[in-house]
Amino acid sequence: MRVAVFSDVQANLPALETCVAHIQGWNPDLVVMAGDLINRGPTSDACLRRFQALRQDQGWLPILGNHEVWVLRCGREPPLDAIDARLRALADFTCTQIAGTEQWLADWPDHLCFEAEPGRGWVHVTHGTLLGNRDGISARTQDADLPAKVPLDVNLFVTGHTHRPLTRQFQGIDILNVGSVGSPFDGDPRASYGQLEWRHGRWHTRIIRLDYDRAAAGRAFADSGFLDRGGPLARIVHAEWLRARPLINGWHQRYGEAVRQGQICPDRAVDEYLRSLA
Repeated sequence: MRVAVFSDVQANLPALETCVAHIQGWNPDLVVMAGDLINRGPTSDACLRRFQALRQDQGWLPILGNHEVWVLRCGREPPLDAIDARLRALADFTCTQIAGTEQWLADWPDHLCFEAEPGRGWVHVTHGTLLGNRDGISARTQDADLPAKVPLDVNLFVTGHTHRPLTRQFQGIDILNVGSVGSPFDGDPRASYGQLEWRHGRWHTRIIRLDYDRAAAGRAFADSGFLDRGGPLARIVHAEWLRARPLINGWHQRYGEAVRQGQICPDRAVDEYLRSLA
């Protein structure tokens, strides 16, 4: 049995297309998209339409990520105030892009489980962990924290969310973080996804890294209106994509509270933060 799992496309269509082509060339029995297909990138609508076609025509399966949850929430609830509107402009940009197709997200589950053969080789796939789709597993996660995050009655636990590929073991359970298709955070800008293969009574896994047309992806950030209409945080997200490093949490730690208290405007806070990085 062969299974492909990919995650965190983040609305990067060129990266998605390269990943799709490689998966189809490998010809797996099952393909799972483990969340965050949309948002934080320039082409959410195109990525959602592409995946929906693969779901309908080839049976590819979705899982709900925290960005799908956030965008759907923003579609239902107005901003709290002017500051909140600036900070969530990126999600509102995505809401505008997927208007009319957001119903495709309605039946996406939080978790997916399957077995390689009757009673053997159980796999659990989710975007984050058992603690939710905003919780992740990284190399820094302590073993003492894993019992709350990982089901202890499976052979393989597959996750994403952190944008960093990872393989590790815990109490006989293989853990695979498939990384990110569209915006890796491990310093390597190439797309990543996971291949799972059941052979000789156990799961064998590997991370695949793929070059894609980053020039086309870069043009999309400007041509789509992402940088103009996505609010100040869109510039930090773009810088993350360029550097293949996480940056936005550092901004929130340094400026988030001051921005919400009205002590500094969001745009100025982003300007200062990006200058400090340079």
